[in-house]
Amino acid sequence: YVDNRDLHSFPTRRSSDLVRVLANYYHRSPDLLTEDEIRRFFLYMINERKSSASSITVYLCGIKFFYETTLKRTWQIFEIVKPLRTKKLPVVLTAEEIQRILKEIMHPVYRMALTLIYACGLRNSEAVRLTVGDVDGKRRQLRVLFGKGSKHRYVHLPDRPLELLRDYCRQQGIRAGYLFPEKNGHINGENLQRAFKKALLASGVGKTATPHTLRHSYATHLLENGEDIRVIKELLGHNSIQTTEIYTHVTDKITTRLHVNLNGMMAGLQP
Repeated sequence: YVDNRDLHSFPTRRSSDLVRVLANYYHRSPDLLTEDEIRRFFLYMINERKSSASSITVYLCGIKFFYETTLKRTWQIFEIVKPLRTKKLPVVLTAEEIQRILKEIMHPVYRMALTLIYACGLRNSEAVRLTVGDVDGKRRQLRVLFGKGSKHRYVHLPDRPLELLRDYCRQQGIRAGYLFPEKNGHINGENLQRAFKKALLASGVGKTATPHTLRHSYATHLLENGEDIRVIKELLGHNSIQTTEIYTHVTDKITTRLHVNLNGMMAGLQP
């Protein structure tokens, strides 16, 4: 008998807990199990329980550690079980939906931070750490330091967001230090997410979205308007073009444009 709670509470479980689930499944001590029984346990999780790839990976690591480190058994099954991770298509907001959400945010610091996340395609952690020195108004650029992988990059800062940012700094009296200050540091990313969630509910936009959705929307809107995907890759700070290519699958405008282009190309074909 396997308790459903055992199979779904994997993020907080130790290796011994994971092995205990395996032992309960067979009602036998884990040191008496065979390699084939280990294989059938993972088949059960994949085919019957429909466990996620992340769940299977955690169980695999815990059980493998027990057999290889504690029992000194090196079994081929642990190299065979390699769950494939599925990539979910990101949620994308329209420009009108983004406006509706931002209008519901009354706190000027959070509203400006979320505006820049969309305007520059930033990650939450990148936005909250921005300083006045990162803004280059003359070159219309924003410097992003220590992004994912500790990489630095410059992103284009459009005219209207720059204008809003200047007004914000004047009104808040910000001349140096963090753009989005809070006590002795910068605003907290979790508080920013809570402010977005509250505004999302108030806006009536019926989508499951987070501040990171603004970054997805930024990339998709650029792609829809004909921007080169390699340029978008650099703006987002992606290591691989394959990461950026996911946005080619989430936009109807690209599909429509492709259909029109293909029709034009093929119109002269003779029977």
